[in-house]
Amino acid sequence: MNPLNYVFSRNFEKYEGVRPINIYFLRTLYLLMFTMIGYESWSTIFGHEGTWDHTKAVAWCVWAAYTTLSFFGILNPLRWLPIVVFMIFYKTLWLIVVALPLWRAGTLAGSPPDEMAHVYIAAPFIALIVPWGYFVKRFILGRERRSAT
Repeated sequence: MNPLNYVFSRNFEKYEGVRPINIYFLRTLYLLMFTMIGYESWSTIFGHEGTWDHTKAVAWCVWAAYTTLSFFGILNPLRWLPIVVFMIFYKTLWLIVVALPLWRAGTLAGSPPDEMAHVYIAAPFIALIVPWGYFVKRFILGRERRSAT
């Protein structure tokens, strides 16, 4: 089989009808989440001195938790897909609630949220690698893959 055909064809045996290209992109995303954001969040948690601001502590703990769980997504990308959807949802929501009003007012550039907005702007594009049909069937409708036995 042509490698391009394999990568872009639905694989019902190995990936429950999801294209291998989606699996490769998801594994890459999980790896990036685990290494980059995980390193930063755990370093911040372990390196923090003094009393925490409780809202900042929640944010760092959430980032540490979901990036640590993303390790399992490297091994089984479809089973851990809700973590990716969670990440896309909260970052897109933050862009709408925080960055968009600042941008419309012309005050986003150079503001404290500006750097975060530059990182979070990728979230809607990351949504393109999510196999949404699979996600809806499996996690919203609760349909399990039927075994051949």
